[in-house]
Amino acid sequence: MFTSSLYLAASLSSLVASIVSRKLGRKLSMLFGGVLFCAGATFNAFAQAVWMLIVGRILLGWLWDGGEGEETMAFWYMVVIGGGETEGRQGDLKNQNKGEVQASGVRRRRSGDLGSVPLYLSEMAPHKYRGSLNTGFQLSITIGILVASVFNYFNNLEGDSGWRLSLGGAAVPALTVTVASMILPETPNSMIERGQIESAKAKLRRIRGIDDIDQEFNDLTYASEESRKNKHQWRNLLQKKYIPQLTMAILIPFFQQLTGINVIVFYGPVLFKTIGFNNNASLVSAVITGTVNVLASCVSIYGVDKWGRRFLFLEGGIQMLICQVALAIFIGIKFGVNGDPGNLPKWYAIVVVFFICIHIAGFAWSWGPLGWLVPSEIFPLEIRSAAQSINVSVNMFFTFIIAQAFLTMLCHLKFGIFLFFGFWVVVMTMFVYMFLPETKNIPIEEMVIVWKKHWFWSRFMVDTITQIELN
Repeated sequence: MFTSSLYLAASLSSLVASIVSRKLGRKLSMLFGGVLFCAGATFNAFAQAVWMLIVGRILLGWLWDGGEGEETMAFWYMVVIGGGETEGRQGDLKNQNKGEVQASGVRRRRSGDLGSVPLYLSEMAPHKYRGSLNTGFQLSITIGILVASVFNYFNNLEGDSGWRLSLGGAAVPALTVTVASMILPETPNSMIERGQIESAKAKLRRIRGIDDIDQEFNDLTYASEESRKNKHQWRNLLQKKYIPQLTMAILIPFFQQLTGINVIVFYGPVLFKTIGFNNNASLVSAVITGTVNVLASCVSIYGVDKWGRRFLFLEGGIQMLICQVALAIFIGIKFGVNGDPGNLPKWYAIVVVFFICIHIAGFAWSWGPLGWLVPSEIFPLEIRSAAQSINVSVNMFFTFIIAQAFLTMLCHLKFGIFLFFGFWVVVMTMFVYMFLPETKNIPIEEMVIVWKKHWFWSRFMVDTITQIELN
């Protein structure tokens, strides 16, 4: 319940977020989110009972935007490997396992991403750099994970001071988001949506740094006018012309949670312990994989607007599939069905850790950041807030499902769980190849063009007309 409460709250709150984002704008949404997130971190840091930790988690869940799949199991593998035996423990905070709470602290610091942030970045960024700037948001998340992992590695305070400091540390990024949201400008899209036309034009001119913004501004106002005609976003999502975007809003986050990143990071601490890191294996594993995450995110920033979204999706999928098959073979040979590797040579563990890092890298420059970038840039303004809410809600719901089912699946499938997720990687890679159009360098308000030109989705776009076609 302590872990899952965040995902359940996030899944429900994301459905409400569209109303808040549409009525108050992206900026105020982030401001209120930062304040409540800070309250949740404070609640956890000063908790005197388990129910207070759960309440704090729920507060944090209400502000969750999401993140990469590996944090789903960060709590579990640190408990199993790094935290020691937890069976028979009761709810007394004095006996609370330090590994459990510190692991949760790592994830909680990461979960401070607000639902409006991807939309904010996609709307504010010039279309030529939208992918890099939005992925920069993901880089910030991975850096936050790495910093939290390093902090927890050196956080060896006795008693309950260590885990309280880890959980309370989530207030730092929360305060940063709160203060930054006061400084950041509102997006022109949101201002137009709320009737602030002249201010939006001045803001767009200032953001772009040029005077000739008429074409882009006309696209924004046209999209806003179309949005006003559609007063029922949720009902409109079911219209035929929005089926392509709705499909992506559901399947992309669904696939993101089935990349197998959970099982990959689960085995990390076991192998690091074999290499010789002993009781610090879980935290050392988090630091090393966190470093790989950061470096791979930099690759995505460099290539997402140069090579395109589809290339990274496809390359990352193939890379993850190769690693999962290799890991199934290596883990199966040594761990077998009883999970006991016996006398595992260090060179063998190093080879497996290598494949783990390569898999994490493939995820971190493909499905990790692109699972949030692509949905944030494909929705037309009239359904954008509602569609993004569905995207986040689906992501959190399946994060919860994987978190609940993972250990049971692992116990029954053993090393075969790599092949289970490998199958899904094949499915999602084929889906991207056949059904996801390239969205790089396309202005966000003209994104409907890519659907109208697509071999399959064009049949749903017969009733749509763009501002370019009007001109």
